[in-house]
Amino acid sequence: MAFEEKPFQNREDVKHEIKLCSTVATVFQLLSLLFAIVGIIGDALNATLSLETLSWFLLAIILGVSSILPSMHAITAKHLLYMDENKKE
Repeated sequence: MAFEEKPFQNREDVKHEIKLCSTVATVFQLLSLLFAIVGIIGDALNATLSLETLSWFLLAIILGVSSILPSMHAITAKHLLYMDENKKE
């Protein structure tokens, strides 16, 4: 996609982008929670569940931090949508 003056073609593009980014952020957050739970269970059982406990916690932290980017993108898209609606009024 080439650089354009407008970041989105129309309102439907913005709504699609918001939905996509919100879904990705939710998946990252749920996987982060799942990895943290697996790490807690592995530590409680004192067992290695295919990875060491610390590795599960590090994966949880990485995915938790990674979920910030799609969330910020969705917030920016919502802001642009709101600004577009205010310009029309």
